[in-house]
Amino acid sequence: MTPLLVIGGAVVALIAFLAGYYNRFIQLTNKVQSAWSDIDTHLKKRYDLIPNLVNIIKGYASHEQETFENVVKLRNQAQQASGTKDQANAETMLTGALKSMFALSEAYPDLKANTNFLDLQETLKKVEDDINLARRYYNGAVQAYNTAIQMFPANILANIFGFKDADFFEAEVGERENVSTEF
Repeated sequence: MTPLLVIGGAVVALIAFLAGYYNRFIQLTNKVQSAWSDIDTHLKKRYDLIPNLVNIIKGYASHEQETFENVVKLRNQAQQASGTKDQANAETMLTGALKSMFALSEAYPDLKANTNFLDLQETLKKVEDDINLARRYYNGAVQAYNTAIQMFPANILANIFGFKDADFFEAEVGERENVSTEF
């Protein structure tokens, strides 16, 4: 009877050990997914602002059609991007196009005085700040998750359970600074 209790206790302890690690991996996976959802929400706000900005600037600089088309095209590509790396690359290109569009607005003093433009500009600045905060939170969640599944003995269990490293949402070299929205 005693050997059966010892074996039973060892099996229960092993199951508890495995369940503890598995549940921790699930918890961290959910945190990463939640953090990505926050980024996605802020990006959608950004995407919603872009057509309004384009329309306002287009009214003042209608001969800059190529720039506007590029911004809209890159916005659509960013909305269609899947995966962290594709999304980061799409956002880098969109940020560059937005910088070009804001640089265009420098040549139009009436535009810089337009209250709708100024309001959208301020809203975009806030959204950009929110995106940066969400990126930092997401990357922190990814770091905690990746660390948990890479450390011994958890890495063995993570491989058995099929948990893979998550990608960081990193800015490209050209996107290390915020979109300039100050005039």
